Amino acid sequence: MKLRCGLIILMTSLAMTRAFLPVARRTTVLSGATRNNNAATINTRPSQQLLCRGSNRISNTVNINKSFSYHRDYSQMTTILRMSQTAAESSTTTLTDEQKSELESKIKEKGDIIRSMKDEGKSKDELAPHVTELLALKAELDPSSVKPKKKKQPQQQKNKQPTAKAQKQQPKLSSEDAESDYITPRAENYSKWYNDIIRVCGLAETSPVRGCMVIKPWGMSLWDQIRRDLDDRIQEHGAENAYFPLLIPKSFLSKEAEHVDGFAKECAVVTHHRLTADPEGKEGLIADPEAELEDPLIIRPTSETMIWNMFKKWIVSHRDLPLKVNQWANVMRWEMRTRPFLRTSEFLWQEGHTAHATAEGAIKDSKDMLDQYADMCEKLLAIPVVKGAKSPSERFAGADETFTIEALMQNGWALQSGTSHFLGQGFGKAFDVTFQDAEGKQQDVWGTSWGVSTRLLGALIMTHSDDAGLVLPPRVAPVQVVVVPIPPKKNDEEAKVALNNALDKLVADLKGAGHKVKVDDRDYVRNGAKYFEWERKGVPLRIELGPRDVAGGVCVFKYRAGSDEKETVSLDDVAAKATEGLNNVQEYLLDSAKERLAASMNLMSTYDEMKVALEKDEASEYNGPGLYLVPWKCNAENEDKIKEECKATIRCYPTDVNEGGMFEGKKCFYSGEDADRMALFGRAF
Repeated sequence: MKLRCGLIILMTSLAMTRAFLPVARRTTVLSGATRNNNAATINTRPSQQLLCRGSNRISNTVNINKSFSYHRDYSQMTTILRMSQTAAESSTTTLTDEQKSELESKIKEKGDIIRSMKDEGKSKDELAPHVTELLALKAELDPSSVKPKKKKQPQQQKNKQPTAKAQKQQPKLSSEDAESDYITPRAENYSKWYNDIIRVCGLAETSPVRGCMVIKPWGMSLWDQIRRDLDDRIQEHGAENAYFPLLIPKSFLSKEAEHVDGFAKECAVVTHHRLTADPEGKEGLIADPEAELEDPLIIRPTSETMIWNMFKKWIVSHRDLPLKVNQWANVMRWEMRTRPFLRTSEFLWQEGHTAHATAEGAIKDSKDMLDQYADMCEKLLAIPVVKGAKSPSERFAGADETFTIEALMQNGWALQSGTSHFLGQGFGKAFDVTFQDAEGKQQDVWGTSWGVSTRLLGALIMTHSDDAGLVLPPRVAPVQVVVVPIPPKKNDEEAKVALNNALDKLVADLKGAGHKVKVDDRDYVRNGAKYFEWERKGVPLRIELGPRDVAGGVCVFKYRAGSDEKETVSLDDVAAKATEGLNNVQEYLLDSAKERLAASMNLMSTYDEMKVALEKDEASEYNGPGLYLVPWKCNAENEDKIKEECKATIRCYPTDVNEGGMFEGKKCFYSGEDADRMALFGRAF
C-alpha cells in the first residue's frame, strides 16, 4: 500500500514537470535578499516605491525577469520528485491516541500563553518564538493544517521606463510620511523630538497658510483645560470677559510711539475691502484698485490700542475704577521662523487689560496676576517657574515694567511662559483717558495688561514628555483614566454580561470621584495597539479589565509616569486607588521638574565659563548647560554684546533673590562694576 501511494504521487509529479518544461520564462519576486544569478536580469524602478507599514523604510519594488535553461528546469524537476517522496512517507506516519492527546494539550497551553501575551501588549518580536513553537506542534499533529502561504505572482511588465506622465501621477512620499509613527530620541535631536511629539501625538500640524498651524482636537482639548482653570482665576481677580474687534485702524497704533515701534515689523495689514476679477485674466482675482482703504487695518498683534480707545468712553469718574476686562482671542504677529506652539504667526491667548486710579494699584494688579500664572503653572501643569522682572531691553513695547515667569525645558533652555505689564500712564495719555478724582480734579489713569498663550502647550510638552510620547500631569489631561475592556470569548454570554456590569460600575465609581474617564471598546483595534496609542497621548492611567479580572474581583492599573509596574487593584477600591495614584503622578512630575530646575541653575559662574558653555549650545542639543544666576550691573550695551557673543539673554531679574539682597557686595560678572541686581541668563526659545 505504501509503495502504491508513493508511485501514484511520483507519476503525478512527473506529469506536472513535463507540462512545466516547455515554458521558457517565469517571473519571480524575491523577498528580503536578491539572489546572485547569472541567468537573472533585475530591473529596479526607483519611481515605484513601497512604504512599509510598521517600519520607516522605503524599499524599491523589484521586478525580476528570470530565464530558465533546460538544465535548471531539470533541477527543479528533481526537487519536485524529492518533495513528492517526502510527502508520501509523511502521509503514512500515524500517531497513537496518547501522542495526539499530549500534542493537543501542548497546543492549547501554548495558545493560551500567546493570547495572554497579546492582551498584555507584547511586541511581535516577543511573540515570534512562541508562535513558531505553536506552528511546529500543529504541524506535528496534523501536517496538512500548516500550509505555506501562496505568493501572489505579479503581472509581467515590459522592461521600459515609465513615461513622464506616469511619473508625475505617482504620489511623492515626504520624509514626514515615511516616519509617521517614529519619535526621534531626545538625545539624538531635541528639536526633532519636539516636532515628532506634536505630530505623532496628534496635537497640531502645519496649515496651508505659512507660519500658521492647525490645532487638532487632542491639542485643543489641552488648551481648553488651561482656559477653564485660568478663566476661573481671572474672574476671581475681578476681571470680566469681553471681546474686541480683530481689525485695528493703523492710526490707533500710531498714537503710542513705543508700542508701534515694537510691533511694526510683525503687523499684517489689510489695505482693500474687496476683490475683483483680473481684467487681463492673468491672476484670477486681484485687490480691487477702487476699494483701497483710507486708513488701512491691522490684524491685531495685541489689543491695547483698541481697548484703551474704548476705555475713554467707559471711564469718567474714580467710581469707574479699577476697570478690568479680559478677552480670549487669536492674534497675528508675522514670524519668519516658526515652531509649533512656541512661535507661530497666529496663536491663541488671553489678554487682560486694567485701568487704575493709582500707580500702586496698577503695579499690585500686574504682580497679583503674575502670581496667578505661576500658581497655575505649578498646580495644573506641574511646571515650576522663576518669577522676575524683565530687563529694560526685554520689556513689552510701551510698558514701564514687565514681569515674567520663566520655565526650564529639558534641554536646558528657558521658555517665557507668561507676562504681566505695568503700562504706567502711556496708553491713558495717548488715548486721552482721564477720570475725575474724589476732589473733582481730572487725572490720567494707570494701566496694566497681562496674558498667556498656547505657548504653554509647548512648555507642557518639553517639561514632561519622554521618548515614548506625551506625558501629561493628571490635572491638565483631557482624559485622566482610559479603561480598556478585554472581551471574553464570542459565545460566552454569561462572561459578557458580567464584564459589562463590572465595567459600568467601575466607570461610575471613577466619574463619581471626579475623574475624566474614557472607555476604549473599539472592537477593530487590538488591545496592544490601544495601550500603545494612549501611552503616546500621555493619558496618566490605563485600567485593564477582562473576564478573569472580573471573576477575581480585580482590575489592572498601569500609570504613564512614576512607575513601570502594573498594579492589581480590587474593583471595590478603584476610585480611591485611582485618586491616590493620580495625585502621586502629579506630585512626581512636579518634583522631577523642580529637581531639574535646581540642578540646571549655575550659580556665580564667571562670564568666560558661561560663554564657553553657551556659545555652542543649540536647541537640538539635549540636556544643555542650563541657566546662569549671576551678579549684574544693568547696562543695555553690555547686554547686547553678551547676546552677540554667546546668544544668551537676560531671562529676568529673579524676584526672590533680588528682594533678599543677594547681589549686595558683589561685582558684575561681565563689567566688574558694583552689581545692582542678580540676573538670570540663558538660551531661550
